Amino acid sequence: MAFEQIAFQTDEGEVLFYVLSEARVGGVNYILVAESDDEDAECYIMKDTSGAEEKEAVYEMVEDEAQLDALLKLFQELLDDSGE
Repeated sequence: MAFEQIAFQTDEGEVLFYVLSEARVGGVNYILVAESDDEDAECYIMKDTSGAEEKEAVYEMVEDEAQLDALLKLFQELLDDSGE
């Protein structure tokens, strides 16, 4: 399956990630991303922190362990349901 690839601007420059899944929880958008589309690639969960008036989304890595655990379970269910 082909995943959408998006570019993120970091302090070190542009980084490309593959978007594996998206979810909206409590009115906040989250994405599950990986550095490659290989199934063994390391994944990250990112939170949309942009305001409604901003044209482009602003994402930050989720670092809170409890939040990460809950979101990881949600993304695992979403990926299982979609047959990934």
